[in-house]
Amino acid sequence: MTRPWTAWLLTLFPEMFPGPLGLSLAGKALDHRLWALETVDIRDFSRDKHRSVDDTPFGGGPGMVMRPDVVADAVDATRAKAMAAAGTDGVPLLCMSARGRPLTQARVRALAEGPGAVVICGRFEGIDQRVLDARGAEEISVADVVLSGGEPAALVLLDAIVRLLPGVIGDPAALTEESFAGGLLEYPQFTRPRQWEGHEVPEVLLSGNHEEIARWRRQQAELVTSQRRRDLWERTGAGAESEDE
Repeated sequence: MTRPWTAWLLTLFPEMFPGPLGLSLAGKALDHRLWALETVDIRDFSRDKHRSVDDTPFGGGPGMVMRPDVVADAVDATRAKAMAAAGTDGVPLLCMSARGRPLTQARVRALAEGPGAVVICGRFEGIDQRVLDARGAEEISVADVVLSGGEPAALVLLDAIVRLLPGVIGDPAALTEESFAGGLLEYPQFTRPRQWEGHEVPEVLLSGNHEEIARWRRQQAELVTSQRRRDLWERTGAGAESEDE
């Protein structure tokens, strides 16, 4: 039997998982082995009786930094298991970090197409940079914010990946008309009741004219993208085309 897409999570708080990933579509998919989750307690690789994983930063400053030797031992042991289970050495090593490259839907799709991922969840002031560089970890940020640790960010990453795995979402077509699918934000959605607090559903959505509805949705997607995410608007080329007209 082929092993499902698997997330290997290195964390100081394994009890935080699966958390919300154990509910709804992701939870059902986990129960049905459409994906798998393995947690690794980094403290199991500590080198003293106190299970210490951190120390004071060189150069001074507040807080503590996760030790490179402890994290390296955890990474090496976990990667070996992950690669053996997947039957390939192409299991990416990721580290959730506010310093990382912004996570994109394109990167999520690429990760979903692979065998899984080993994900490091840092704490304190971060992880000694030497171990991240030495082990070739890809640092990923989910937003321009600082969290208390990498675990909440890892939940976001995994939720984004899992929903793209085959069989998780009942209607695959739902993935083709959502934000970022075509380089644009998704158009606004409406449902019953037709009138709510004096607000009407756009008449075109009630027309039954699928061509007109598709045109309206495209226009709305372009409008909201140009207003809210100018970077996406310019990247798709739609912004440049509209300025040339």
